[in-house]
Amino acid sequence: MGEFENRVALITGGGRGFGKAFGHALAGQGAHVVLVDIDAPAGEEAAAEIVAAGGVATAIAGDVADEVAVRGIVDRVLSDLGGIDILINNAGLHSQAYSYPMAQLGLEKVRRLFEVNLMGTILCTMEATRAMEGRPGASIVNISSSAAYNAGGAYGVSKLAVRGLTIAFGRELAPLGIRVNGIAPGLIFTETIRAELNPQSVAHVMAQQFFPIEGEEVDIVEMMLFLVSEKAKFITGETMRVSGGFTVGI
Repeated sequence: MGEFENRVALITGGGRGFGKAFGHALAGQGAHVVLVDIDAPAGEEAAAEIVAAGGVATAIAGDVADEVAVRGIVDRVLSDLGGIDILINNAGLHSQAYSYPMAQLGLEKVRRLFEVNLMGTILCTMEATRAMEGRPGASIVNISSSAAYNAGGAYGVSKLAVRGLTIAFGRELAPLGIRVNGIAPGLIFTETIRAELNPQSVAHVMAQQFFPIEGEEVDIVEMMLFLVSEKAKFITGETMRVSGGFTVGI
C-alpha cells in the first residue's frame, strides 16, 4: 500500500528519462501508471520493468502533438481505468539539438519543437481534464526547464511558454478541483545529458549553481511526488526550480 494506491497516473514521454523514473516512483506507491510514448518499444519496455518490480503499468504508443491520438489515449484510459488522477506532461523535444536561435534551427524544426513542447502540453491537459474533473486530489505537473529563465534559444522559449501554461491552466482548472504545477530542472545528470554535454558546458552551468554538486534524477522525482501529493494541496500555478540555485533571481 502507498499514498497513491488505486490512483491512475498518465505520464507522457514515459518510455525513458524522467518519465520512466516518474512511472517507477508512482507505481512503487501504488498507482496504476499509464506510460505514453511515441517510441512504442521504449514504452513497452519501461512498463514491463515496472511490472517486474511489482507495480502496475500500461504502455500506450502515441504522439502528444496529434490531437486524434491524444483523444484516443484519454478515451482508452477512461474506458479501461475509469479516469485520471495525475497527469504529468513530460514529453518534449530537448537536448543540444534545439538550444539554438530560431533562425539557425529553421522553421520546420521550430514548428515541431513547439508542437510537442507547447501544443502537446495543451492537448494532453485539455483532453485529460474531462477524465480528472471531480476526482479528489487531481493534479497536473508540467515539466519546464531552467532554460525557461533566460530563454536563450528556441528550446528555452518553448519551456518559458510551458511556465505560462502552468499559470493559465492553474487558474482555469481550479474551479474543477484540479491543481496544476510545474518543475524546472536544472542540470540533471541523466544518461542522455552525460552523453550530450561537453565538459565545458557542464563546468559553465555548475559554476553558476549555489551548490557545486551534480543534480540527480531522484531530485526531480521527489519534487514530482510532493507536487502530486496531499502535502501540496495549497500549491497551484507554480513552477518549482530544482537547480541547485542555477538561474535563481528575484
